[in-house]
Amino acid sequence: MHEATRYIHDHADELRAEAAPSDELGRITDRTVEILRASGGMKLLQAKDSGGHEAHPNDFMDWVMAVGMNHPSAGWIAGVVGIHPWELAIADPRLQKEVYGESADTWIASPYAPFGRAQPVDGGFLFTGRWPYSTGTDHSEWVILGGMVTDSEGQPVRPPDVRHFVLPRADYEIVEDSWNVMGLAGTGSKDVRTAKVFVPDHRVLDGVLVRDNTYSDRWRPRQALYAMRFGVMFPFAISAGTFGIARGALQAAWAHIETRVSSQGSASKVDPFVLAALARAESDVEASIAHVQSIIAGFYDTVSQGGDITVKDRLRFRVDQVRATDRAIEAVNELYRLMGSSAIQKGSPLERYWRDLQVASTHVCNSREPCYLAWGLDAFGGEIPPGAQY
Repeated sequence: MHEATRYIHDHADELRAEAAPSDELGRITDRTVEILRASGGMKLLQAKDSGGHEAHPNDFMDWVMAVGMNHPSAGWIAGVVGIHPWELAIADPRLQKEVYGESADTWIASPYAPFGRAQPVDGGFLFTGRWPYSTGTDHSEWVILGGMVTDSEGQPVRPPDVRHFVLPRADYEIVEDSWNVMGLAGTGSKDVRTAKVFVPDHRVLDGVLVRDNTYSDRWRPRQALYAMRFGVMFPFAISAGTFGIARGALQAAWAHIETRVSSQGSASKVDPFVLAALARAESDVEASIAHVQSIIAGFYDTVSQGGDITVKDRLRFRVDQVRATDRAIEAVNELYRLMGSSAIQKGSPLERYWRDLQVASTHVCNSREPCYLAWGLDAFGGEIPPGAQY
């Protein structure tokens, strides 16, 4: 077990106590941030020359799940914000120094949806846009925003030229009161916006070159962690956050089952239907986690030996990854149907885990059908849809 994960286990009770206050605030509490920073987990995928650990991806997944099972919103932030150092490690070294030069503990938010419009100017771009779902943004000092390069009239060029723009906190605005949701309220995933802010070229990454490992080969040659492919690592991080919530939901169910007696006088801990559902849920959640981690371990071994993660490998990973998260979510949902009316009370931790899990399921990286379609079309000799994420 990595020391970052051990730290979270040692502070689990304290972290769990911050979950409800974080939901009420609409962002994680300052104490939650202190625990996450002290664990060092946000630096697991960060390059060593930027003060990070360059740990195995599965160490990162273990840390995210440990956070999420105790504090779902914090776990979601751990996965989303914690994956960004991986991309920063393959960016221009000048940008890496700007982000981490003063502190290796710098947090970077997102999102990547290409809602921005970038007009080329001398030395960079004038960048304008508004983006929803900037997870963990209140506690982040930088942000990665997706955008499209435009022509002189402000229209996206054809074919689309999608890029990732990295901005310091002074160059974008957080839109307050833009995060009002049924679950994962503590993530504080507010809107952010910019208006004709100048972004120099060295703070811009070409989306194609991120995905095809051009930047990895240029800036981190023969470093296995950074050869793991953007199209694998980012869905993997979202799965980690989802699995953490699923594990927490089961932990809450165990405590509920231990003491619950139905209105008919039946004790849940001896109810054959409840115990069967609990057994299925435990098995399905852990099997899903093991499935994803085994694939990641295999990919890591492949790139460590100089190999590559092929298109077919990535398409199959996306199928297995979304099916694994879906299996875990379905298992928890089936179990929760048997938890009785007391489980829906706001004072019960079960209802929070259930709501948070439903919201996690809506993330684009947990969307099943596009992954099944891309894999199936490719398997039968068809064309992979241009919007497929792999």
